[in-house]
Amino acid sequence: MKYLGLLVLSIVSLIAYASIAVTQPPPTPPLWQVYEQSLKQAKYVDLTHTITPNIPVWSGFGKSKFLPAINPKTGKPYTYQADGFEATHYDLATDQLGTQLDPPAHWNPDYPAIDELPPTFAVRPLVVIPIQVMVAKNPNYSLTVQDIQDWEKQHGRIPAESVVFVRSDWSKDWADPAIAARTQFPGVSLAALQFLHLQRKILFHGHEPLDTDSTPTLSGEAWLLRNGYTQAEGVANLDKVPETGALVAIGYPKIKGGLGGYARYIAICPPNWKFGVSVRQLPESPLPKAAKPLHWDQQHDVRVR
Repeated sequence: MKYLGLLVLSIVSLIAYASIAVTQPPPTPPLWQVYEQSLKQAKYVDLTHTITPNIPVWSGFGKSKFLPAINPKTGKPYTYQADGFEATHYDLATDQLGTQLDPPAHWNPDYPAIDELPPTFAVRPLVVIPIQVMVAKNPNYSLTVQDIQDWEKQHGRIPAESVVFVRSDWSKDWADPAIAARTQFPGVSLAALQFLHLQRKILFHGHEPLDTDSTPTLSGEAWLLRNGYTQAEGVANLDKVPETGALVAIGYPKIKGGLGGYARYIAICPPNWKFGVSVRQLPESPLPKAAKPLHWDQQHDVRVR
């Protein structure tokens, strides 16, 4: 009888525990908590140029073309009316186009191509160092080690493994394709690059122009890519990002053996930041209908509204 009573008690205890387990939801996973508590309220700022046929590009690469995708059976473009969908055929003159992520294989085949970069590039602390005041006086100004140290006196040491973007406001002239032909443009000095990588151990740096510097041999870019480092080029909207305290989300297509990357950078800024949009601030799912439908513009060779 004694053992029967203990058995009954154990069964009752198990039923009670099971009842509690059923009524109490499981704890929220830690990373979901990060999203709910931080990322959901954050402000998101796009740091990426839109790719168009007339995008500024080095003259050595030529011009890209956009065309409606053709049905090989009929030789005619797919249309919403006849096929229920449309698609685009891209003749891209280069993988060094627009806002980019340069893998080291661009200059050295012994290092990774764009598809070989590790997935840990996805999210990093973002540092923005401004040089636009100096650039306004000297269009050929390059970031120096002293500029970095002055920034650190104000904001603290640059975090290891972070991404450092250099704000010059060069990209504000992006609408003019001739900007790519300028021989004088803001740069990042070789000494500054070596300081950032060897002393501060950053992941990579980024700049607004399409080259790292205007030296005859592109000394900064050569040192970076020949030694296994990556870099961002053609970054935009750095005037809308705080100098410290933000994250950067990094995305790029995984093209086999790619020597350049059409990249998209999104700054994730504090909730009280004055620029950007937050989750649920705009319709997301479903997305809203536009006031005008997309249609092919033959004059500009791209779809417009």
